[in-house]
Amino acid sequence: MLDDNDDIHPLFHGAPDTTEFRKLRKRIIRETREAIDRYGMVRRHPAGSQGGTRDRWLVCLSGGKDSYTLLAALTELRWRGVLPVDLLACNLDQGQPGFPATVLPEFLERMGVPHRIEYRDTYSIVMDKVPEGRTLCALCSRLRRGNLYRIAREEGCSAVVLGHHRDDILETFFLNLFHGGKVATMPPKLLNDAGDLTVLRPLAHVAEADCARFAEAMRYPIIPCNLCGSQDGLQRQAIKAMLDGWEAKAPGRRAKMFSALTQVRPSHMLDPALFDFAALAPDENNCPDLGEPN
Repeated sequence: MLDDNDDIHPLFHGAPDTTEFRKLRKRIIRETREAIDRYGMVRRHPAGSQGGTRDRWLVCLSGGKDSYTLLAALTELRWRGVLPVDLLACNLDQGQPGFPATVLPEFLERMGVPHRIEYRDTYSIVMDKVPEGRTLCALCSRLRRGNLYRIAREEGCSAVVLGHHRDDILETFFLNLFHGGKVATMPPKLLNDAGDLTVLRPLAHVAEADCARFAEAMRYPIIPCNLCGSQDGLQRQAIKAMLDGWEAKAPGRRAKMFSALTQVRPSHMLDPALFDFAALAPDENNCPDLGEPN
């Protein structure tokens, strides 16, 4: 069905007519749907309930390869009738100098995608508050997330949908392990602190390399991040380089590590909050009868 060129959303018009690209596209769509189903991202409303109408998702676009891939995958699934939600694309223009403010609105208009463009100068706040030489990402992300939550509420959305992929999740795991002293990463589905919105990452199973190949093949107008992306020596960049090295030496290692994150055994870890080690004891009634000792 995905190969039918006469039945296709405008976001896929001009797609390369090659076997390699069709396989890539099918893989991204399949893995996105798998993540949506596996982590219960679509709310199930009881029949006849007041919430029986379709949910609305705020799909966050930065203009990078990942967010374009996210929008295309979700639009494809909705177009095919297997994602029963309404989508609203949203770009938060954070006032970065040189940001091409017309690129995304023109693209979304041309593709017929419902959208909202919001301008908030968080750039000036970040540059004012963060000491020189310190990483800008934490404050920038916090301010961006707060504005996206506000927009989602104003638009009647139940979820804020982000373009983090499998490699982002792996990198965050190692960042927490090496620098945070904890075993944690980006969850594919998260309830915000206020409890009124879910944060979703439908690309959780999709490799970054696939996002890059897809966006390049579709010639989407990529907007680079010139704020945090311009800083050298970030911890995340070091983690990415480490994972790249491992992957080069042992292809498939990223996939293996990601699989491990989906198969955690609390009884084989060391956190007594997750497993009751104190209550773990032999059952004397089940001890085998070994007979009298010699």
